[in-house]
Amino acid sequence: MKHQVAGRRFDMATDQRRALFRALTTQVLKHGAVRTTEARAKEVRPVVERMVTLGKRGTLHARRQALAYVYEPDVVEKLFGEIATGFATRPGGYTRISRLGPRKGDGAMMVQIELLS
Repeated sequence: MKHQVAGRRFDMATDQRRALFRALTTQVLKHGAVRTTEARAKEVRPVVERMVTLGKRGTLHARRQALAYVYEPDVVEKLFGEIATGFATRPGGYTRISRLGPRKGDGAMMVQIELLS
């Protein structure tokens, strides 16, 4: 039984799954929105929100934590500059997941995860 085990495994190894979350997080912060499956979007949402919270803190330690997770240093600069200032007065809920419909090949529900403005 699967009691008290949080998160989806996506039928992949842990390092691959973490790399997927890092890549999706980087792309959401870089482009503002990403089209992906519903399950992946729901799993990556807390990670993106945590990165925005780090950006709002603005400390050197928070910047280093973000640099350790996000793949591109330019995205971290954008996070601590533009994105964090846009959410300065917002207490949370920085992302939105919008349904786009089923994928043609396998019927998986496709969504768009985006940063609110």
